[in-house]
Amino acid sequence: MATVSKLLARAALTTTNSTVLYTVPASGTTVLTNIIISNITGTAASFNLTLPNATGTQVAFATAVVVPANSIASFDLKQVLSGSGTQTIIGWASANSALTAHLSGVEIS
Repeated sequence: MATVSKLLARAALTTTNSTVLYTVPASGTTVLTNIIISNITGTAASFNLTLPNATGTQVAFATAVVVPANSIASFDLKQVLSGSGTQTIIGWASANSALTAHLSGVEIS
């Protein structure tokens, strides 16, 4: 069984509420360990993140969380996501390209 620590996503968030940041590999498991949302602008902006439950249905993790201008929101966690090819992490923001998402974790295959 291979275990690899890795960057899962690094992307600017858009206002599209179906933007997939990461998809769990179909034949493995991922442990999401860190989420950092960085506001790279001089104006406060908010974000939303959803994580999949065991059946792949999206469940709110963070809803309308405000990140002040030129600041970050940081989460250290251990969320186990099972692979099925349909398990995704989705994120969006109140303003295009104001926030960037940085997700790290461990893939187990």
